[in-house]
Amino acid sequence: MVDVAITGTGTFVPGNKITNEELVEAFNAHVDQFNEEHKADIEAGLVTAKQYSSAAFVEKASGIKSRNLVDVEGVMDLNRMISKMPEGGHGTFEDPCLQAHMGIEAAKAALKQSGLDATDIDQIVCSSAVMQRAFPAIGIEIQHHLGTKGSAIDMVMACSSATYGIINAVNAIKSGIAKRVLMINPEIFSTMVNYRDRDSHFIFGDVATAVVLERADLVEEGRESWLILDTMAETQFSNNIRSNYGPMTRLDDDSMFRDDMFFVQEGRKVFKELLPLVTDFITRQLSGLNFTVDNLSRMWLHQANINMNMYAAKKLLGREPEAHEAPTVLDTYGNTAGAGSILAFHENRADLKAGDRGIICSFGAGYSIGSLIVEKQ
Repeated sequence: MVDVAITGTGTFVPGNKITNEELVEAFNAHVDQFNEEHKADIEAGLVTAKQYSSAAFVEKASGIKSRNLVDVEGVMDLNRMISKMPEGGHGTFEDPCLQAHMGIEAAKAALKQSGLDATDIDQIVCSSAVMQRAFPAIGIEIQHHLGTKGSAIDMVMACSSATYGIINAVNAIKSGIAKRVLMINPEIFSTMVNYRDRDSHFIFGDVATAVVLERADLVEEGRESWLILDTMAETQFSNNIRSNYGPMTRLDDDSMFRDDMFFVQEGRKVFKELLPLVTDFITRQLSGLNFTVDNLSRMWLHQANINMNMYAAKKLLGREPEAHEAPTVLDTYGNTAGAGSILAFHENRADLKAGDRGIICSFGAGYSIGSLIVEKQ
C-alpha cells in the first residue's frame, strides 16, 4: 500500500492590498454616478436606485477587512470597475504570464519548506477556479520555468480546486505515475468580480498556494510531514453559484459587461443548501475512518465567509467553536476561492504535535466538496 504525505506548503500574495473602506468608497461613488445618470427613470419608477455599501456591512456579512488583488487601479476606476492586466501579465516565452508567475513563487516557497528541489518533482497539478487562458496549459508553463520533470496538467473546479488538485496528486502517487507532485493553486478570482454589485463587490481576493506531496516512504526523518489518511470528493449540480463567461462569450455582441459574465450567486440559497451537504459529507468521511469530530484537533475549512465557517464548525462540534479549532484567514485575505483552506492550513498548523489530526475541506460552486484527513507525523 502506498501512503502519501504533505511535506511543504507555500504562498504568494500580490502586493496590491485594498481595505473595505477603500473598496466601499469606490462603490459608493459609483452609486452616486449611477443614480444621477438614471435620475429620471428612478423617479418614474422604471429603474431601482442603487444603495450605498459600508465597511461595517462588509465586515459583518463576510468577516473580511481587506484583500489583495492582482490589480487595484482598474477596480477603482469608475469608468471601468474591472481589473486591468498588470504590466507584463500576458507573458512571453521568456517570461511567465501573470498566473504562472504567481504559481511559480508559491511553488518555490513550498519546495523550500519541504527541502526539495524542482528537479525532485515528477508532476505538476495546476488547479484554480479561473484560468488565465485555455492553452497552452498554465501548469506546463510553470513546469517550463520552474524546471520540474515529468508532466503537468490544468484543472478547474471552482472553490474546490485546491482540494481536488491534491486528490488528483494523491491518486497520481498511489498509481505510480509520480513519486512527488506539486499542487499549485494560483487564484485570480478578482477578475471575475462585478465591482458594481453591492452584494458581491467585496468578497474575493487573489493569492497563490502550493502544496508538495510525496510518497511517504521517501520522507526522511526530521522533515515536517502530514500523512494523508483519507480523501473524499462529491458533487451535486446547482446554478446558485454561476458565471456564463467562457470561450464563446466573444461571439455575443456587447456581452463583456453583462451581469452574468461575472460571479453571480444566490447567497441565501447557497447557505441553506450547501452547508448541510458539507456537514453531512464531513460526518460520513469521519465515520468511514471510525472517527468523530472529537478525533480532530483542527478544521481547516474553505474560507467562504465567517458566517458559513462558523455555522459548519458549530454544527459539527455541537457547540460554538474556539478560534483555534476552525481558524479563519478571511479578515486579511478575503475569500480566495480554492486557496482558502490551504491558506488556513499553511498559517495555522505550527502548534500541532505528532499524532494530531485535522481536516482540510473546500466547498463551492457545482456544488462541489473535496477534503482530506491528515495526521502530523
